[in-house]
Amino acid sequence: MRTLYLCRHAKSSWADPGQSDHERPLNERGLHDAPEMARRFSERGEQLDLIVASDANRALTTARCFANESRIGSDRFQLQPKLYHASIDMIMQVVAALPDSARSVMLFGHNPGFSEAVEYFASDGPGELPTCGLVRIDFPLDSWRATSRDLGTLVWFDYPKRIA
Repeated sequence: MRTLYLCRHAKSSWADPGQSDHERPLNERGLHDAPEMARRFSERGEQLDLIVASDANRALTTARCFANESRIGSDRFQLQPKLYHASIDMIMQVVAALPDSARSVMLFGHNPGFSEAVEYFASDGPGELPTCGLVRIDFPLDSWRATSRDLGTLVWFDYPKRIA
């Protein structure tokens, strides 16, 4: 069994028009939502073997909130520049290259690729993944290399505006 969590970065700031897209930080809402979603994830009691994040500032900041809350050390936290605005094909490549020693992995990245990836891996996905939206997809597989279209099962979907 493999468990993949896909998390879209929290809400980012457009306040500085001269700032590069890659360097945009989280805005006030994002700085609230990322730790809140990390807390919700932690309360589920689910275990993570590895976090892999886009190297864009907003995705990295979101991922660090989850790493801190889940007590994931730097040895289980990776930056993956290929996740920055990744297409579904690139996301598939990143997932297929995950180490099989990591049975439970959380990826942090961007739309539209992450919403497309949810629909690709589990056809019963929620559609558009909102900012800081998080899904759990389980695969009945022994290797990440075997992931493919519709092989996953959407176990749950959470997002900041969901009423608990």
